[in-house]
Amino acid sequence: MKITLQTALCELFGIRYPLFLAGMAGGPSTPELTAAVSEAGGLGTLGAAYMAPSDIRVAVHRIREITSAPFGVNLFVNQPADQNTRIQEVQAKLNDFRMQLGIPASEGTEVHSPNWFEEQFEVLIEEKVPVISTAFGVLPEPYMRKAKASGIKVVAMVTTVREALLAEEKGCDAIVAQGSEAGGHRGTFSGDVHPMGANIGTMALVPQIADRVSIPVIAAGGIMDGRGFAAALMLGAQGVQLGTRFLTSTEAGTNQAYRAALLASNEESTVITHAFSGRPARGIKNSFIEQWDASGIAPLPFPTQNTATRDIRNAASKQQTAEFLSLWAGQGTRMLTAGQSARQIVEEIISQAAALMQ
Repeated sequence: MKITLQTALCELFGIRYPLFLAGMAGGPSTPELTAAVSEAGGLGTLGAAYMAPSDIRVAVHRIREITSAPFGVNLFVNQPADQNTRIQEVQAKLNDFRMQLGIPASEGTEVHSPNWFEEQFEVLIEEKVPVISTAFGVLPEPYMRKAKASGIKVVAMVTTVREALLAEEKGCDAIVAQGSEAGGHRGTFSGDVHPMGANIGTMALVPQIADRVSIPVIAAGGIMDGRGFAAALMLGAQGVQLGTRFLTSTEAGTNQAYRAALLASNEESTVITHAFSGRPARGIKNSFIEQWDASGIAPLPFPTQNTATRDIRNAASKQQTAEFLSLWAGQGTRMLTAGQSARQIVEEIISQAAALMQ
């Protein structure tokens, strides 16, 4: 099968197809999924934001055992310190969920989130990973300088033209234009201007960014098949990034209850919520979100809320209880498939896009 969908992005990143795997932090991201997308000709990305530095190193070594193709690692930047005001009010509500799951209540008055960014970054430099991608902002200047000196390509997720221009100015090699349809956390740099994230649709966002930056634009948000891929290229993008489509792939670490919820969902199922992490993220509405919203209690800021809810999410995962999991997903879930490998997904998307581009 000879298919050519070459853009400047392919040469820049040393890949056959301009298709990126989103860096999905948490359970779904695995070295096997990352490597499989890279082996299929795209750029696999390990979602490493919540991983201990030593675990990132192990994962990078595992990826390299499976593939010699380029891959990326995604980190969160601009992480604030924990804010423990109102902690008792929030923990009292979270104890309602713990009771429903049959796990111990929390009496803690403080939450401590590990801030591993510097150590995580150093692992990526030491391991000479081909690509570093970031969410919530651009690599700070000293880190950007160090990555460039090491020959590492840098990509940032953006949600507005203003953020795209900043990412280009700060030295990014490419940008991911994340539309409002995308699953998971909004990539918006600051919540001060957009408390629920800058939720501009992919179709409106991509051409406006492509018209104003000179570096490659990668479209993300609601792209699930070759039709979305072809449309993104027509809008001025040089590639696409997909996350939700790979959540049900055989290599993904997606919990079985999460998989079932994804396959039973549709375009009306998702909402944008702060409830799990303190930052706006798109996921399937469930009992946790409904009960939290009904309480009227504001979540703690990120990352404090994320750390405070971790034991609830971990217990729900073990118990296969989707109603208390963070079911991050985009708006295109009717197009999900079960039982496909990452390679099959990539080849299907590329084949469909190539036929349409002709």
